[in-house]
Amino acid sequence: MRKKKNSWRGIAMFALLLAVPITLGLALMRPAAAVKLHFAQTGGGPLAVDVELVLAVDISLSMDPEEQRLQRDGYIAALRDPEIIKAIRAGQHGRIAVTYVEWAGPDIQIHLVPWRVIDGRDSAEAFVAELAGKEYSRYRRTSISAALDYSVRLFDPKTFQSARRVIDVSGDGANNSGSPLTPIRDRIIESGVVINGLPIILRPTMGYSSWDLPNLDQYYANCVVGGAGSFMIPITKPEEFATATRQKLLLEISGITPEPRIMRTQLGPPQMGAPQSGEGGYDCALLERGMRRW
Repeated sequence: MRKKKNSWRGIAMFALLLAVPITLGLALMRPAAAVKLHFAQTGGGPLAVDVELVLAVDISLSMDPEEQRLQRDGYIAALRDPEIIKAIRAGQHGRIAVTYVEWAGPDIQIHLVPWRVIDGRDSAEAFVAELAGKEYSRYRRTSISAALDYSVRLFDPKTFQSARRVIDVSGDGANNSGSPLTPIRDRIIESGVVINGLPIILRPTMGYSSWDLPNLDQYYANCVVGGAGSFMIPITKPEEFATATRQKLLLEISGITPEPRIMRTQLGPPQMGAPQSGEGGYDCALLERGMRRW
């Protein structure tokens, strides 16, 4: 009898020793991974976050390797910024959901970093490390319409619950392939999703291509962004990648409506060189109607 009790005592001790490192591992696990494990084990409902943010980044051939590097480095630096972490922690739930998409032509959308929860420095650093480890790619054509349509389908009410859903699209050209942009943009806005923009205008157009568009910021303001509190911040110098990206994320995370100076008015007259309709307004489909089929 004594031998049997000792045997059971040994089994219990072994189970306890096995449970300690597992429990400790869960306690040290980064929050995003812990949340994922929670869903897998319990089948729990959607996780409440302060904002769901899709970062949709242009990788068309017009984006040279240096611009691509600056673009990604801008997000990496911003997510490491203490003020960004502070803004995340200051939210009602103290966490946000972020995913990173690269896009080019109508058939090129790469879900580079799937949805991740960021609720502090450690989870932000994990997202940054994952992003920094990805290879760079470049593809033909620029389909903002396809990028937006793909991005909006990433929102899943079964996974996250939030008061704000935002698509942030950055690029250096107009929609020149795929479906017309305006109907897709309008449908997304009507669903309650906000579209913000980072038009990249590092080099003035030289007229080498029929897709060169002066005043790309005006195109983004009139044809791409939209929704309650939407805005766009043009990038005109290499050093502005970091500052503009940081400012954009601070506004999106905090939910603060930007000052009017950040976004060029959508109601004003178009600037010289901007696509115009016959009635004097901004014509978002002008380039699309002249699209070359090749």
